[in-house]
Amino acid sequence: MWHDSVLGTIGNTPLVRINNIGTDLPCTVLGKVEFFNPGGSVKDRIGLSMIEDAEAKGDIEPGGTIIEGTSGNTGAGLAIAAIAKGYRCIFTTTDKQSQEKVDVLRGLGAEVLVCPTNVEPDDPRSYYSVARRLSEEIPNSVYLNQYDNPSNVQAHYETTGPELWEQTEGHITHFVAGAGTGGTISGTSRYLKEQNEDIEIIGVDPCGSVFHKYFHEGVFDEDEIYPYFTEGVGEDILPDNMDFDIVDDFVEVEDKAAMQMTRRLAREEGLFIGQSCGMAMAGALQWIEDHRDTLSPDDVVVVLLPDSGFRYLSKTYNDDWMRNHGFLEKKPDVTADEVLSIRQKQTDVIDASPDDALGDVIEKMTDEGISQMPVIDDDHEVVGSVTETRILNHLIENPESRKAPVRNIMGTPFPVVPASLHLEHLSAYLEEDAGAVLVDHGPDGGYSVLTKSDLISALANVGQGNGANASNGTNAS
Repeated sequence: MWHDSVLGTIGNTPLVRINNIGTDLPCTVLGKVEFFNPGGSVKDRIGLSMIEDAEAKGDIEPGGTIIEGTSGNTGAGLAIAAIAKGYRCIFTTTDKQSQEKVDVLRGLGAEVLVCPTNVEPDDPRSYYSVARRLSEEIPNSVYLNQYDNPSNVQAHYETTGPELWEQTEGHITHFVAGAGTGGTISGTSRYLKEQNEDIEIIGVDPCGSVFHKYFHEGVFDEDEIYPYFTEGVGEDILPDNMDFDIVDDFVEVEDKAAMQMTRRLAREEGLFIGQSCGMAMAGALQWIEDHRDTLSPDDVVVVLLPDSGFRYLSKTYNDDWMRNHGFLEKKPDVTADEVLSIRQKQTDVIDASPDDALGDVIEKMTDEGISQMPVIDDDHEVVGSVTETRILNHLIENPESRKAPVRNIMGTPFPVVPASLHLEHLSAYLEEDAGAVLVDHGPDGGYSVLTKSDLISALANVGQGNGANASNGTNAS
């Protein structure tokens, strides 16, 4: 069986159980993984719906132009539908969106205008205003306006809601989702509430957006609207599509919690997803913890995960970007010399000669309590290395080789690094198989062996403020 076009692959995305994050949860938590849509996000559902609605109303004729303001995902959904239907696309977006999103839109053949983020919605430079203006200037064009377009809500009422009801066999008790245009949470929730009015709907809002306070206090507080980094969710306006009456609670999540949860879901659950997904999951777990006493193992909480992590490679999945914005701790500014000076045990460097008998080397390693050793020749050149693992593997295959010279079994030399090498580069060397480096202290200082365990111990001490002066070439391996 095949589809007549890519549009036939939209929807029917999987539900995935969350297993490793929050293992002591009082209920079942499932993620609705929307990056399985062809355009990589939940917005594929509304792209097709809004275009078909515009066609039915006669708002656009064949060969016309689709215009929309988008944070990226809706644009991709619209572009895919427009390709199948033969329309041109022009999208406006903001300068806070990732470059990957802009590149995806242009890769799908759309024209993209990047507008400033920090302007009022009615400012002529805002991406809302620019989209409206273009639709007035360009013949045979339509501004779809996902914020107020009822076909946005209807798409989720007809697809997302029924899918969740069917996939959980009617056992869903809670639905958690972020809100931007309001279409996803409103349409999905309307359908679910019609099936079971006791299903609780929890919205999740980034700090700096209007929804959380408006829901709880009925106040549109411009003083509490401020820029935030989490993309594709939250608003500085109240869209017509946001139905607060159908929502039971709203929680608020800071950018840092959203970004860190996004990365945790990738590393701990294998879900390579976007920023708003991490925000939704962080909000869900926060809400579950606050309501732990009212939940049971029979409760099924579904969290909508809107998009893919591939649109945030330069941001959430980039360590430098995360650190620069305070979402990851900065790496300690520690050198190899400082690591050596912090560790508790320090002895003269212990090495082997290439001509030493293997049995003698084993005895030396046992007496000194070390697991690896550099091999240094008579000219003080580092020519190889021996490790417990290498010796064991050799003896298993050649049990009579204790009298053989070490040169017969030695491995490649440990990397030699300067004492001034910083942690960022030092840790990369320690990922090698031997798990050790030789620190060169210069012509008169000799070498020291530095291991992964040395680095771990030193970092723990650095965190407690226990720095030390430079090492003088001594070592424990």
